[in-house]
Amino acid sequence: MRITPVLGLLVLAVTAAALTGCGSGGEEPSGPAATPMGHTYISTEVIGGAIPGGGPMTLTFAEGRVSANSGCNTASGAVDLSEQVLHPTAPLAATMMACPGERGDADAWQIGFLESDPRWRLDGDRLILTGETVTVHLTDKKVLTPDKPLLGTTWVVTTLISQEAQVRSTTLDEVGPHLTIGEGGTVTGMAGCNQLSGTAGIGPGDAVNFAVATTKMMCAPEVMEVENDVLRALDGTTTATVDADQLTLRNENGYGLILHARQ
Repeated sequence: MRITPVLGLLVLAVTAAALTGCGSGGEEPSGPAATPMGHTYISTEVIGGAIPGGGPMTLTFAEGRVSANSGCNTASGAVDLSEQVLHPTAPLAATMMACPGERGDADAWQIGFLESDPRWRLDGDRLILTGETVTVHLTDKKVLTPDKPLLGTTWVVTTLISQEAQVRSTTLDEVGPHLTIGEGGTVTGMAGCNQLSGTAGIGPGDAVNFAVATTKMMCAPEVMEVENDVLRALDGTTTATVDADQLTLRNENGYGLILHARQ
């Protein structure tokens, strides 16, 4: 007679264990929460105010940093996205180009908005940033602008990359260095003052090996300075990354270029 209660307890224990095992085994492990990191977004709507000069605001999130441009200079720095808040961990460093008209006020608007720690939310391919008085709706750049082909596109230099900084200037915008890589690997274009030509060996992965030469004209010192930086970036092996209508070239020597597809 004493055996029955013990067997009953054993049956209950086994049943409970089986139910617990089924419950835990059926749960899928949750993956990492989605964040904007690794994406570029372009503003499509601003509620509560307008970007001076019309914008748009472009935000690029990569390697723990954010880069922002709203029509004039580009600002960048380390960013913390925890707690659904976009928080620059230090004052954003910006390029120093002067911009005409209302665009000249875009930088102050941009810095003020980003350094106010706006809250962020993802809705599929859309990023919504909500500040104290302004809400900015942005869409993934790859949705708005599919990747341009590396070959056959005319790429215009908009930013010079050195070992110390990324530089935009009025001179750079005025002279508009550009290049086109043909299907056979031929390179044509203009370095700033002189016409350039040569070859681009498309290697494995994203490697591109440039060998270019130029004509020998002399221009104003500031133009020649731009040209020299362009040629340093196009000297030897580079890493080429296409993001929508933007091409980034980074040379092993520490120099590089950011270029945009000509419309």
